Amino acid sequence: MNRVKKSEKKFGVSTREVKSLSMTLKSHHVSEVCMESTGIYGKPIWHLLENDFRLYLVNPQFIKQLPGRKSDVKDAEWIATVLLKNLVRNSFVPDNRIQQLRLYGRRINDLNKDLVRCQQRIDMILQSCNIRISNYVSNINGKSYQKVVQAIMEGERSPEELVKLIHGRTVNKHGREVVRDSLEGNIGHADVDMLKQYMEVLRMYQAQKETCLAEMIKSCKKHYHRAFSLLLSLPGIKEQTAAIIISEIGADMSLFATAAALVSWAGLRPRNDESAGKIKSLKITHGNKYLRKALMEAAWGASRTRRSIFYNKFWRLRQRGKNRNKCTVAIARHLLGIIWSQLSKDEYFDSEYRLDANPRRAREAT
Repeated sequence: MNRVKKSEKKFGVSTREVKSLSMTLKSHHVSEVCMESTGIYGKPIWHLLENDFRLYLVNPQFIKQLPGRKSDVKDAEWIATVLLKNLVRNSFVPDNRIQQLRLYGRRINDLNKDLVRCQQRIDMILQSCNIRISNYVSNINGKSYQKVVQAIMEGERSPEELVKLIHGRTVNKHGREVVRDSLEGNIGHADVDMLKQYMEVLRMYQAQKETCLAEMIKSCKKHYHRAFSLLLSLPGIKEQTAAIIISEIGADMSLFATAAALVSWAGLRPRNDESAGKIKSLKITHGNKYLRKALMEAAWGASRTRRSIFYNKFWRLRQRGKNRNKCTVAIARHLLGIIWSQLSKDEYFDSEYRLDANPRRAREAT
């Protein structure tokens, strides 16, 4: 019986060192390489080796050894051992085009957070000046609020003039005097300068978001036109959501054996946490948070599309006593299952398949 020969050598993480690693592996006739998932640190190594070897990316949780006597060398030896015995489960790693598309989608996610923080900073400045219009408008990102901020930056201080910029529905709802009083404050020169700076940052974030979104949609229409159009046939999914879904899961569903596997990977499946016959938790599992967020937003829209199967399912769950969040998660899980089926079978969603808008009559019809 041939004995396995072990060779040990240390390499750096620079491009030159990784290329040297590749040459060393080739000289030993290595064809498979297994790596632990290490976030962004493993990405450049993966890209430099993917053309020459069959790569495996594994979750460290699944190949942990017993505690004690741990070192990097022993870890590497153990990973090689479990790979040799075919005990590793490869993680989903999309191709380079999808990874490039992901950069736009995840940048949009970060920009949305930055936009909210910037809007909150603007409102904090106005609150410190005793301008409390945010207590009465429905959204600090709305037109009325933005008009007031712009007028203040241009030098307007009169509450009688500022109240004219507020939408009539808001004025009628709370009363003209109440809204006028909320616009009377003490605004200093430095406050105006801070407002101008934050507004500049806000516009920059908005422009960057529009650029990222335009590039995502352009790339999806060019390289994934069929998958993009299939997703747009679903209720609740618009261009931005469709582009984000493609950027996270791609268009090739052969990488996921079943719809349940994709749902589990996204983190939308209830966890199986039971002991001594008692269920401890039914919370959803960890998964791809970017995909899950996009699906939750799509589910919220789909559940409000009247006469659709999602609308009726949402209200049937509500009638059974489920709270809104659980109902939305159920709709998101249903949506993702349909998306897997669409992309696998290359079929549009049947928009004619609609149930009655009344949940009771819908239940009787089924």
